[in-house]
Amino acid sequence: MKYFLASFLLMTVCFLEAQSFERNTVVYEDTLGMDLYTPKDVAAPRPLLIYVHGGGFSGGKRDESGHLAFCERYASKGWVTATISYHLTMKGKSFSCDQPVQNKISTIFEAARNIHQAVAYLIDRKEELGIDASRVVIIGSSAGAEAAIHATYWNETMAGILPSNFKYGGVISMAGALLDARWITKENAIPTAFFHGTCDNLVPYANAPHHYCDAEQTGFMMLSGSYTLAERLRSLDQQYYLMTDCGGGHEWAGKPIQDGYISIIDDFLENDVLDARHRQTHIIYHEGKRSCDSELSFCSE
Repeated sequence: MKYFLASFLLMTVCFLEAQSFERNTVVYEDTLGMDLYTPKDVAAPRPLLIYVHGGGFSGGKRDESGHLAFCERYASKGWVTATISYHLTMKGKSFSCDQPVQNKISTIFEAARNIHQAVAYLIDRKEELGIDASRVVIIGSSAGAEAAIHATYWNETMAGILPSNFKYGGVISMAGALLDARWITKENAIPTAFFHGTCDNLVPYANAPHHYCDAEQTGFMMLSGSYTLAERLRSLDQQYYLMTDCGGGHEWAGKPIQDGYISIIDDFLENDVLDARHRQTHIIYHEGKRSCDSELSFCSE
């Protein structure tokens, strides 16, 4: 009887959680789709959280189980959430040192514009969906993080899609980087969270070439990684949330949404985005086992 009652209660809880939001799949731009989660019984307007998958701009899927679980988690907390597709312009191609740098830049630009198009689609329906357009947050993994951070701080990507005065409510970059840290200014700075390993050999933690290409290679492209971007925000007296793993690698493109780390995202969203606390946070882990040329003092402590 006790076993039956426990099972019944567990099934009831799961049923209630499953009914706390609605899921719909829609096309937001030409062939590009999104899985959209709308909370039930939550007062509008509600913040919006958009997940952008990784995959080197050549692969990855928006509806992988981990991405859907992430959206479900925050929809159950009262966020409107979506995981989106974007044009995989590098499909069947390399995105490494043999890919001409201009093609890389164009690819990032196109993906950033796809993010804006998804946001514009949802904001056009903000009354129906109960969205607060002033609290739109993007989270991206690897290539998706590069697209998200460029959508936030590369002003030209927004032209003709969103109003010129539109400003995101926050951005979360999981192993991402920006072409030029100087694109971040006091005027366009927003709550920004970074997750990165110091020994990421694909997307640099600080200032270094993408994929650590040699200068003579056609794909040589300098990037400003998480540490450099956080330092830029610090120098401007703007808020940031940096999570560093000393010796960590590119696995931080996916770890933050896993159990054991997602509470850091909770903290950022609740305190930096929703409560607008002006914080400059740096969390340091020593989980990584890699060794690299990084000689950051805090990694030797």
